[in-house]
Amino acid sequence: MKSVLFVDDERPVLDGLRSRLHRLNSKWSMKFVESGALAIEQMQDQRYDVIVTDMRMPTMDGAKLLEYVSGHWPETVRIVLSGYAELEQAMSLVPLAHQYLSKPCQPQQLENVIERCLLLHGLLNEPRLRAIVGRIRKLPSVPSLYVALQAIIGDENVTLRDVAKLVAADSALAARVLQIVNSAFFRLAKRISNIEQAVSYLGFKAIRNLAMSVELFSRWPGGGCAGLDLDRLQVHVHAVAAAASALTVKTSIADDAMLAGLLHDIGYWVLAQECPDELNSAVALASSSGIPLHAAETQVIGASHAEIGAYLLGIWGLPYSVVEAVAHHHQPGRVTHSEFDVLSAVVIAHSLASTDDAAAFGTAVPPDPRIDASYLTAVKAPFDWNEALRRVAERT
Repeated sequence: MKSVLFVDDERPVLDGLRSRLHRLNSKWSMKFVESGALAIEQMQDQRYDVIVTDMRMPTMDGAKLLEYVSGHWPETVRIVLSGYAELEQAMSLVPLAHQYLSKPCQPQQLENVIERCLLLHGLLNEPRLRAIVGRIRKLPSVPSLYVALQAIIGDENVTLRDVAKLVAADSALAARVLQIVNSAFFRLAKRISNIEQAVSYLGFKAIRNLAMSVELFSRWPGGGCAGLDLDRLQVHVHAVAAAASALTVKTSIADDAMLAGLLHDIGYWVLAQECPDELNSAVALASSSGIPLHAAETQVIGASHAEIGAYLLGIWGLPYSVVEAVAHHHQPGRVTHSEFDVLSAVVIAHSLASTDDAAAFGTAVPPDPRIDASYLTAVKAPFDWNEALRRVAERT
């Protein structure tokens, strides 16, 4: 049974949660405590899959509690339930909380968020792997982009479009911008998946603060990761994003398809930062045995960059269609298709792009198998093979 820990210094709030969530006792093991100190005592005695905490509490507030939890139990999904609405408060929680919910929160909304986080465990069954993702606070950025953003935030004449272009050029920063703009702090009527819309909504000051945040915007870690060339990887993800956009132009899934293309390899940021030796071993195995790199990663690490990246995006609360596409872009057969969707758009785009993931590791790694025209028929694509080739060629 999955376990959830609720923390709030107001007894009536806890009593209300206990009463409203009582019907879930057969599904979740729930504990309710009134302080950060008591929460830590509980977590020392028992493993919890999810912690939901208030932000404003005496002695140890929610931020301090989550900082402690992230350091000691990184596999636990961290959710803030807060009455704060200021952007500055959201920014302070970015490295610590996976999701933000506003108070008062509807029980159904809280249940849905917790349930979705727990379902993500299916992507990473091993607590060790969830801990690797859970302790991520810094996602490395391309050094040249780091320099460019450092320069652009000091230019008083810079436009939001200028900043949006740089944000869209970096998968790690783009993901965090979307996490912030779609959090409960902004109470949007409709989820934003478009980077330029997100930058326009947040405004220059917010983007500047995100770019300056040490927790989010660190340089690429030292120590070679199997010859991983980050610049070549960025070329690849942008080619896939552009192809996915071309295949979905003027459709309702266009923004999510482009976003999934942009983020489909974000798992490599996690692997390169948290377990470079295992990534090195996977590359060596793929090269020596002639198997796809994602298959070698699964053998060595227990999951590939696809599942690890999808888990990270999932606990950040990105759209399910994007998480699904990232998780299965190498193995779309694991998902039953009833119509052309974000996953199938990314799979086709990935196959038609001029480079693949393996290219970022050098020629010794075998390329991914390519799909053919039969796949388009199977997923009911609204175009044939020649039309797909034409659209991608025009856009890329």
